[in-house]
Amino acid sequence: MSISFFVTMLEMIGSAAFAVSGVVVAKTKKMDIFGAVILGCMTAVGGGFIRDLILGIHPPLMFLNPSYVLCAFVFSIITFLIEYTGADRFSRHKSFSDLLLNITDTLGLAIFAIMGARTAMENGYVDNRFLCIFVGTLTGIGGGILRDMLAGEMPLIMRSRVYGVAALLGAMIFVYAYSVFGELNAMVCSFVVTVTIRYCAIHYRWNLPRLK
Repeated sequence: MSISFFVTMLEMIGSAAFAVSGVVVAKTKKMDIFGAVILGCMTAVGGGFIRDLILGIHPPLMFLNPSYVLCAFVFSIITFLIEYTGADRFSRHKSFSDLLLNITDTLGLAIFAIMGARTAMENGYVDNRFLCIFVGTLTGIGGGILRDMLAGEMPLIMRSRVYGVAALLGAMIFVYAYSVFGELNAMVCSFVVTVTIRYCAIHYRWNLPRLK
């Protein structure tokens, strides 16, 4: 399997995961299908859109390769229909929605933190590690920030389960492991660490110190 195919599959999975998380949040706000799809697609491609603006990629890649938008659209529709037709069965189980949101958000976060840093490196900034880490972190959290703002919520990064820290560490590991272990191994290491941190934070209820 070529690295380009692997990267494409990761980006598709990340787009689908973030799209699902967007629709799950839309459900809590009782949005209609248009609002839910907009929220799902914005969550899926929002981080990449911000990344491309920072890196000076014009037009942003979502317009040059709309397959990711299409993927987000399809999964948003599917998730909406599942939630809509199964409302009586699932609406009483908030824990199910919370679990689904945590899983999809974690997958999207881990994947796009890697993809953001990788895109920065591919565009000639491989020696500027600070920029690559910054772009990777922002790509990971950007879609979730836009989702929460559109839904009228405090962004998850500012309130819950070391969300931003996981993206930051994932991007850092990818950037520093890239030159030592190679691209594929760096991706695997970054993904495992990000998912593990998020799992532990959710399971053990880790939070950063907060103002009272």
